[in-house]
Amino acid sequence: MSDIPVSPYSVAEPTHPQDARVNRPVRNQIEMVMRDLDSFVPDDHTARAVWQFIDRMEISAFYASIKSVLCSPGRPATDPQTLLALWVYATVEGVGSARRLEKLCEEHDVYRWLAGGVPINYHMLSDFRVANQAALDDLLTKILAAMMATGLVTLEEVAHDGTKIRTSAGDASFHRRRTLEEYLEAARERVEQLAKEREHPDPGVSARQRAARERAARERQQRVEEALRQLVEVEAAKERQKKKRTGKKITEARASTTDPEARVMRMPNGGFNPAYNVQLVTDVESLVVVGVAVSNRGADQGEALGMEQQVVKRTGKHPKHYLMDSGFINLEQIIELDRSGVEVYAPTNAGHETPKPKDPPEIASWRARMSTEEGKETYKKRASTAEWTNAQVKGRHRMQQFSVRGLTRVTSVMLLMAITHDLLRWITLSQ
Repeated sequence: MSDIPVSPYSVAEPTHPQDARVNRPVRNQIEMVMRDLDSFVPDDHTARAVWQFIDRMEISAFYASIKSVLCSPGRPATDPQTLLALWVYATVEGVGSARRLEKLCEEHDVYRWLAGGVPINYHMLSDFRVANQAALDDLLTKILAAMMATGLVTLEEVAHDGTKIRTSAGDASFHRRRTLEEYLEAARERVEQLAKEREHPDPGVSARQRAARERAARERQQRVEEALRQLVEVEAAKERQKKKRTGKKITEARASTTDPEARVMRMPNGGFNPAYNVQLVTDVESLVVVGVAVSNRGADQGEALGMEQQVVKRTGKHPKHYLMDSGFINLEQIIELDRSGVEVYAPTNAGHETPKPKDPPEIASWRARMSTEEGKETYKKRASTAEWTNAQVKGRHRMQQFSVRGLTRVTSVMLLMAITHDLLRWITLSQ
């Protein structure tokens, strides 16, 4: 058989990696990059807008606790304005972890620009956020005052809603009284054991390790003690449930050793999880948050009056219309709000739209108002306002679960969230 001729167009053998001539990375080559931090961030970047707005605000309250002052010994502190700007921008980006924020300050150009080369660590960031609740509260009030002065916030109509946000505590951290008492006894024994070991230290354990163990044991004891104190409140709530829900099974009271102030609540998905109840009041026209609070009560009923009073305290003005859903209805509070000149818009129960003969005048006015088409149209604004704000908190800013524990710390986080939300609204409304 004759040989088959080879076509000049036949495919050549594939090139082996060791034979290929390519540009390969050389990572040990020394380079000199001449570039300033300011060139990292575009002029229209959100981080610059955040810094400019904070720079314009009066934030002296954040400096009050600094002990290092001019003409005296001591290391300089990191500027609170820098820490505040970092947290606000981190909140914009949905970053809620102090450790994550520290890492971003080392690796991300925008966060490096905000930090400006000053010392940053996660302890400093965490302490700043939780230790400045009063200053954060004051800053939110000043932001609202400035926006009202320029006519951006009118308070003609506000919408109030609550949203449940999960805590860092897991279901397994909740225990009954008997178990908590056993845990407390074990925790106390552990603290005493470590105190005795201090007199005859193990040479294989460093002083830092011993200190860390003692601190962890003390904190464990404190959390269990606090869980037992909180259990008293939970037990009282369970007793009230038994009286109201005769014949229905009520679960035994439990408290968390991870976050004693957290409560198991019914969530929007119908399940039950450890959570906090966040209350937000939003100005309907501007979509600016004008009130924020956190509670560990699962129900919203009775929260309206306190939130309206907070709005008045922050702004010096009662809103004209107060929109809330049926879960907030408390007839005594509706009466008090009406007497303050606030018209409540909340749905009445089916069949109760018509005022009753024994209704106080304020309740009769509310029922009559909600029976009109105008009243129903006004109430419809609640969903597009309050629920939009909740969606911003949980969606845009990714506040699905708190990384801090306790009502005080959680409230600080939500104040920071409200400040961030309002600064973004200020930027949008000013354009």
